[in-house]
Amino acid sequence: MLETTLFYIFSFVAIVSAILVITQRNVVHSAIFLAATLLAVAGIFLTLHAEFLAGVQVIVYVGGILVLFVFVIMLIALNRTEVERQFNRQWTLAAITAAVLVAEFAYVIFRGKETFPLPSATAAAPAIAVTGNSQLVGVSLYTNYLLPFEIASILLLVAIVGAVVLSKKKTAED
Repeated sequence: MLETTLFYIFSFVAIVSAILVITQRNVVHSAIFLAATLLAVAGIFLTLHAEFLAGVQVIVYVGGILVLFVFVIMLIALNRTEVERQFNRQWTLAAITAAVLVAEFAYVIFRGKETFPLPSATAAAPAIAVTGNSQLVGVSLYTNYLLPFEIASILLLVAIVGAVVLSKKKTAED
């Protein structure tokens, strides 16, 4: 019962803060609401007993990506962006996409049980032996997916070096 209540609380916080991320005019406030969204998603992972995913969510996204966003916000001249009026010409496309999404949600909620029946509880697959989910992820990552893991690490290293080269300011000697 407590897990279900926490799940709904974290879900509500994630939805509200995600909406606030895209509706705030101040980018610093948007970054704060993004942190709240990412932390709420980590809480959702914890309520679903996915401790490894919650840890990765906090370390990678809140600790890494959000810090990168904050650095970008610091590098952008905020006073200049507040003065410039930005026009968004995609309101009609956004409204049409939102209407289609709401129609899909309504269809799934009202007619989805007839079209997409859920499997019965008796047809559930047998449970595997209980081991730590981080152990299963580690074994799978370093056996079956070792090559893609190493390729991703090399791509991240190249991206970091490229970002450092691009952000380096030229001096008079250069």
